[in-house]
Amino acid sequence: MSFWQLIWDAIWWFLTAFIFIAYLMALFSIITDLFRDRKLGGAAKAVWFIFLIFLPFLTALIYLIVRGGGMGQRQAEQVAEARAATDQYIREVAAPSSATDEIAQAKQLLDSGAINAAEFQSLKQAALARTR
Repeated sequence: MSFWQLIWDAIWWFLTAFIFIAYLMALFSIITDLFRDRKLGGAAKAVWFIFLIFLPFLTALIYLIVRGGGMGQRQAEQVAEARAATDQYIREVAAPSSATDEIAQAKQLLDSGAINAAEFQSLKQAALARTR
């Protein structure tokens, strides 16, 4: 086997591996999008999935052409929902529910030595001002 034959074999192998990995990524994206789509009925999802099993390359290409535009929108909606849920959770957990809670937290900081009396009074005044 010549040197150039080995080089071309290596290039062919890398190209084949790249195409296979790209196909797998597209396939997983399509399957994820199928199950994420709330507007598509169960029977339609099953048909797409069966075609993905028996005619994988053709079905993936058709799916990307027909439904590819909505894939990005559905992904963006899912990210927005997750972000809103995370933000809501952080607000519930991190924010004190009342001025009394804020003053109690400031008192704990004063008792632990993290803040001095002047800072405690400032935090207390700010908490009381927000309730008015």
